Amino acid sequence: MNESGIWRAPDLSLRWWPVFLRNLLVWRKLAVPSLVGNIAEPLMWLVAFGYGMGALVGQVQLGGARVPYILFLASGSICMSAMNAASFEALYSAFSRMHVQKTWDGIMNAPVNLDNVVLAEMLWAAFKAMSSVTAILGVMLALGISYSPKLLVAWPVLLGVGITFSCIALIFNALAKGYDFFTYYFTLFLTPMMFLSGVFFPRDQLPAALRLFSDWLPLTNAVELVRPMFMDQWPATPWRHAVVLVAYTVAAFWLALALTRRRFRA
Repeated sequence: MNESGIWRAPDLSLRWWPVFLRNLLVWRKLAVPSLVGNIAEPLMWLVAFGYGMGALVGQVQLGGARVPYILFLASGSICMSAMNAASFEALYSAFSRMHVQKTWDGIMNAPVNLDNVVLAEMLWAAFKAMSSVTAILGVMLALGISYSPKLLVAWPVLLGVGITFSCIALIFNALAKGYDFFTYYFTLFLTPMMFLSGVFFPRDQLPAALRLFSDWLPLTNAVELVRPMFMDQWPATPWRHAVVLVAYTVAAFWLALALTRRRFRA
């Protein structure tokens, strides 16, 4: 395959489904500990900061209204949870199947091409993120943080967030030579984004240049879509945030697919 060939249009079909189903059947054996692991960290953030720091902060100014800090944090941390769950699955688990266990090579001995394997991994990572988000939403409802009916709309939006970050993570999966490589992704990309995207404090506190930069981060646009729904409101500019996320998703999936093709080319 020449260099230009790796950038060709995706060759996709419904053959991604058996790959997705295979991952689901394997995951069922470890579903409970997997879910516990994915929801434990965001719940610790929520309890420690939401109730601990929330007792000191009380309310935060958001637009023209004051919002309880626990609600502010919950609406941001659930986006962060979708990001982290999708990223972990599309990095560590996908890399294990691709490079360590050679599962992808075995799958491609069947009539399933690499493009469909990558698509299945992307959708599987998004499904894992959605599973974690659903569990966290259930806990938030039990705690009475929000009972907004608009959370029914936020749920599929969070699925889209999982898809976006699984596509981005698959870029680094294609580049990785070992698990240590993923430290760069978390340290240099995900962690700074968590603090710049309005998860823990309003972005109004940021310097103007940094705030302008954060406007275009995928997590920022996810939070701007989801947070108003927790407060039983609709986002002020939903299409703008949706377009940014879709642009990240399409560009990242295309790049991840090209880099993965290059990795597997003869």
